Amino acid sequence: MPEEVLFKSESTQSRQEIADYLRAVADKLSAGEAVTLSAGSENVTLEVPDRPTFEVKAERETDKGGRNPEKSLELEIEWDENGSSAGKSGSLSIE
Repeated sequence: MPEEVLFKSESTQSRQEIADYLRAVADKLSAGEAVTLSAGSENVTLEVPDRPTFEVKAERETDKGGRNPEKSLELEIEWDENGSSAGKSGSLSIE
């Protein structure tokens, strides 16, 4: 299925700034409110359903020579716009 990017933002921020941003998203999710993402003149508002799929991924990527390793932590919330959820059930913890 082709992907359409509705919003994208990438910037260097402190851990505290990232935590504050994630906390604001978490507050919106807890309250059942829409999440609006804004950067400059771009913005998108998303109505997240009650039971979306939550994916957590940690990766290490290197260039072709195996140099310049880069790690990433990806947090993804996804749902079918028709309302169905295809994710697995399971427990996740952060230590």
